Amino acid sequence: MVAAIEVADVLDAHWSAVEQSSTINSWQLRTLSALRRCRTAALGSHVDGCSSCGHLRISYNSCRNRHCPKCQGLQREEWIQAREAELLPVPYFHLVFTLPDTLNQLCMHQPAILYAILFDAVWDTINCFGHDAKWLGAQTGMISILHTWGQTMTLHPHLHCIVPGGGLTKQNKWRTAKSEGRYLFNVKAMSTVFRGKYVAALKKQLPLLITPALLTELYKQPWVVFAKRPFDSPHSVIEYLGRYTHKVAISNHRLQKLENGKVDFTYKDYKQGAATRTMQLDGMEFIRRFSLHILPKGFVRIRHYGILSSSSKQRCAGVIKAQVPSIKMPAYIKLKVKAEPFNPKQCPCCKKETMQTLLQFKNKPPPVYWQQMAADLLQSIA
Repeated sequence: MVAAIEVADVLDAHWSAVEQSSTINSWQLRTLSALRRCRTAALGSHVDGCSSCGHLRISYNSCRNRHCPKCQGLQREEWIQAREAELLPVPYFHLVFTLPDTLNQLCMHQPAILYAILFDAVWDTINCFGHDAKWLGAQTGMISILHTWGQTMTLHPHLHCIVPGGGLTKQNKWRTAKSEGRYLFNVKAMSTVFRGKYVAALKKQLPLLITPALLTELYKQPWVVFAKRPFDSPHSVIEYLGRYTHKVAISNHRLQKLENGKVDFTYKDYKQGAATRTMQLDGMEFIRRFSLHILPKGFVRIRHYGILSSSSKQRCAGVIKAQVPSIKMPAYIKLKVKAEPFNPKQCPCCKKETMQTLLQFKNKPPPVYWQQMAADLLQSIA
């Protein structure tokens, strides 16, 4: 279903102001420009034709930017399928580590450093508890996903973590967490360790910016580590990953109205039982908030650690599967039936794999007579 209003429409309506804005840096501007031009003639197009039935199809090129609301579907499916093949027959837990809003200003000015420290501090915390014989006494792993937004697109950096409920000992024996499946590690204890590791790294990497006043604020209240209930089965992890891995700050379907320079969009009010409400923002404020969540160039927002890291997961998976029996998926868990992946060679009319690219138009709209051009080319090929 195509959204009536898109982020690209908001950008189009305010583009001259966006280009002149002092709050949007050059990298953010480059990203916003890609989103604005996605699947339009500005990025070029190509015409495919079926040599069997003569059907013609024109497609506008995608920007493929990871912040684009229109470009995440295929990338998400490909990533999920790869992770599904790596599932272990063990319980999985979901943890969320959140930075206090005291650090929001630093996150805006030093995002690469602040977010990298977040990944490191969270893994150091989980790894520390994993190796502690009191809790596990084994090497565990983690898949972590960075989100920087709240429902109203304000800055809210937090890390979603998927952690297996156990680990491998030095003797390569699988050891299950001692909580009997109720929880992984103590949340309050993790919160204290997480804060200590994060602040220590912050002082080391940004010594001139970490003032005594800021340190006092950071230690004034406990940091938030939230432990959601364990996943019903390893297969439930896939459903979760599908929702979270390739999210962007706001999806097009949440946009309701664009009028008189104002943008209306829906959000969930978690303080009121996740009730759906509508917020209105000035167009430039909407774009400013959206820009807060454009990550630094080359920053990796999905990372794997320990027995789930790229260098270890294949070997560890074999060892674990040899020791742990497969978990049968409960009957009440229904996985969505995956649609067949898009096949660009298959004709939507005759269903034969006879589609081929006839014309390409780079960075310009196709001429008005593109259909005749394509038909002539198709006839000459036939």
